[in-house]
Amino acid sequence: MTGVLERSTVERIVRQVVYDRFAQSGTRNRVAAPRLVVNISARHIHLTQQDLETLYGPGAKLTVFKQLYQDGEFAANETLTLIGPRQRMITDVRILGPCRKFSQVELSFTDGISLGIDLPVRKSGTHTETPGIYLQGPKGILELKKGVIRAERHVHMGDNDIRYYGVKDGDRMSLKIHSDCPTTLEGLLVRHGPNIKLEVHLDTDEGNAVNLTKASRVELIK
Repeated sequence: MTGVLERSTVERIVRQVVYDRFAQSGTRNRVAAPRLVVNISARHIHLTQQDLETLYGPGAKLTVFKQLYQDGEFAANETLTLIGPRQRMITDVRILGPCRKFSQVELSFTDGISLGIDLPVRKSGTHTETPGIYLQGPKGILELKKGVIRAERHVHMGDNDIRYYGVKDGDRMSLKIHSDCPTTLEGLLVRHGPNIKLEVHLDTDEGNAVNLTKASRVELIK
């Protein structure tokens, strides 16, 4: 034996070494998919501190009924009655805290029909050409002149989520739902913010239509 390897053998060994090196590198650099949470956002109200005091009295503060998925946000014990056209009402609508810089009522299309309001689809905080409503609390009644919306479906994303999915604030994505009513919902608005958990918000009409509570899997699609 001469101890000299044939060229074909050398090439095969080099290919295997290169393949193994890249395979190991790929394993190290692979990023785990972030945990995707899809929640149904039932009808609710956001209030300014001033409007809260009009409805609940001077110095009123929201108290926590239940913490929500996003840190620092909660469903309050305090509720209001919504009074729409022709005195149609929905009672015990929960306020979400903490107080905001604007007051807003978020309803489903079914709620709008019940109240006799033609709901526009809007991003939260966008109140141009939106209807108003009367809010009744234990200490007063407030006419909200605008800000009643059906919030467009959206996905909250933090910095890591934005990088993982390759999107930016204001982009649109789709949500594929695997259930006994399989559906792909298009046009989810990407809403990016620091220290935000990955979370999709659907309203009650959408959640019921796709049987979300019994879904086996959900996927975000760019």
